[in-house]
Parts: sequence; C-alpha cells; structure tokens
Amino acid sequence: MTTSTESSASRAAEILDRPVTLNGLTVRNRIAMAPMTRMFSPGGVPGENVQSYYSRRAAAGVGLIVTEGTYVGHESAGQSDRVPRFHGEEQLAGWAKVVEGVHAAGGAIVPQLWHIGMVRNQGEPPFADAPAVGPSGLRINGTEGTGKAMTQRDLDDVIGAFADAAAAAERIGFDGVELHGAHGYLVDQFLWAGTNRRTDAYGGDPVSRARFAAEIAAAVRERVSPDFPVIFRYSQWKQEAYDARLAETPEELEAILAPIAAAGVDAFHASTRRYWIPEFEGSDLNLAGWTKKLTGKPAITVGSVGLDGDFIHAFAGEGSPVQGIDNLLDRMERDEFDMVAVGRALLQDPEWAAKVLAGRFDELTPYDAAAVKTLS
Repeated sequence: MTTSTESSASRAAEILDRPVTLNGLTVRNRIAMAPMTRMFSPGGVPGENVQSYYSRRAAAGVGLIVTEGTYVGHESAGQSDRVPRFHGEEQLAGWAKVVEGVHAAGGAIVPQLWHIGMVRNQGEPPFADAPAVGPSGLRINGTEGTGKAMTQRDLDDVIGAFADAAAAAERIGFDGVELHGAHGYLVDQFLWAGTNRRTDAYGGDPVSRARFAAEIAAAVRERVSPDFPVIFRYSQWKQEAYDARLAETPEELEAILAPIAAAGVDAFHASTRRYWIPEFEGSDLNLAGWTKKLTGKPAITVGSVGLDGDFIHAFAGEGSPVQGIDNLLDRMERDEFDMVAVGRALLQDPEWAAKVLAGRFDELTPYDAAAVKTLS
C-alpha cells in the first residue's frame, strides 16, 4: 500500500526534478536558493567562506543560486562595509571564485544587483558618506528622510551602474543576473505610489512609476548577450510596510509589469511572505501565478517554503507557518509558476534540496531562527 509520504516523495521528484529554461540558461531542476543578506564580506569582498556557502548548497541539489544582494557601483548604493559589492577589482575577483565553486558543484548562479535607495541600515558603519537617494526623498513610512529626490543625472548614473554590474557578471562567468526591485529598496521605491510622489515622467500612474525599472532592464539587456538571462524580483510588501501593495487589481499589476517585461526581462521572481496566499480576490493564483499569466514570462515563487519539519502535511489558514509540499506541487503541476525559491529552510539545512528531491522528508531539519546565526 502506498502511503501519502511515498506519494509525495514520488511527486516531488517528478515535478521538481525537471530542467527549466530561462532564456539561454537551462537550470537542472525547479529549486532556487532565494537571496538572503548575510554581511559576511568585510570590505565588500566575498571570500572563501562565501564560495563555500553557495557551493555547498549547489552540491546538495539546488538548481539556481540567487546570491545575497550585492551593491552596484553607485556612491549611494549601500551603507554596510560587510555587504558584498559588485564593483571593484578585488570584489569581482572574489565573485569569480564563487562562480567557479558553484559551477564545479553542478549548479547555476546569478548575482542579485542591489541599490538600497532611501533605506538605511541601523547600527552599521557606512563605508561612504554619500546621501541617500530616492524618487522623492521619502522613507518607506512616507516621512521625509535625510536624503534627496533624484535628478535626471542621478537616475542615469544608477541605470549605468546596474548595466555595468550586469556586464561584469557575464564577463566573470555568472549565468544571468537578478535585478532587485522588491522590499522597499530603490527600484521598488519608484514602483510604489507610497514613496514615489514625482510629477515628471517617472511618477504618477503605474506605467510612469515603472519607467525607472524598465530603463534599468533595457540598459542591462543592451550590455549583455541576447541569451543572457535577466530576472526581475519584485514584491507588493516592503520591509517596514507588510500590507503595502503596488497593485490592487490584476489590471494595475499588468500596467506595472508589462513595460518591464518588454524592456528585456526574461523571468520574474515574485516575492511574497507566504506563497499559498491568493493575491487578488476571485482567484487562487498567488503573485507569481498572476505574474506568469499577465506577462507570459517564467515566474519564480517564494515565501515560507519548508519552514517546518513536517513539510509533508498542509496546514489550513493564512497564519499557518508552513504549507505542505502537495500544495506546492499542485500549483507547479498547474503551471502556476515555474520555479520555487527557498530561503530560510536552505539556510538552516544546506541539504534541503537533495532531501526533498529524494523524498527523505524525515531527515529535514526544522528551521530554527536562533541556530542559523551560527550556520554557514
């Protein structure tokens, strides 16, 4: 007699362990590692510990590694001297070694290119005295910050910094790039009406608010090979505003995503806090599902995947800490989205992908927020 666990194990292998194509890149399976800020790169240089961290997870079956956010080469891109940068000879040499390690382990890897905008890290000594910049000089809570609203020259400089970083990524062997347009950082600050009060071509209606993101994507597309994958990560929620929404309806979301897709983005990484929550009334589709439906592009879902040791069984209710793997597999079988990104569960258990693909659910290590601080 086949048990529910055996059935889930068989389905996991069948559905997750399939290759997927993102432009010119074929990823060996449907599991991605979500980007997670670590601050383990003194001087912004990723060292051997960073190479080991990503290579270990690639060796254990993760198909696509999306690195932690890494600062593009703009003076206001970020504050922390321990967050890796994606510019500078020493920094890029460190990243090249990370790529070598992941490829040797059989995985693919893309860097997440990042500009924090008006967000400022508390308690982190800055490595630059440059002012914070944003669309309107507003913090996520809508108050005026200590930075400034961006001029056209500022916009052009940041667009150029993203394009330079993408070109560098291809040059040193990465398999694609991800543009960070989520969670209340700079690009998202333009997308969201709560922080974008501009009255020029970069503010106002959803299409205008998406212009900055689209221009970054177009500049990146121009600087890399035609088959080099460009992924765009976005979210409705922000770090300080979990209930924030870019769009209240599918039509509003399409108005934002369409120009970004047309600019040359190959796939979207739709960040939600719980992947199983429907995004709009009248449909069970989550944000990734709507993204794929509206743009026709491959979509990556993410949000609280595998955060409980009992990953087999589904729990009901929005407040549930985890949904079982059958829920996830059902959605993938319906082609609601193409890949699933796993964050904290992979931080806790580097072998997570290998265990799930082999049906070794009883060996999964439950997520422990206190314990992961000592893990690599």
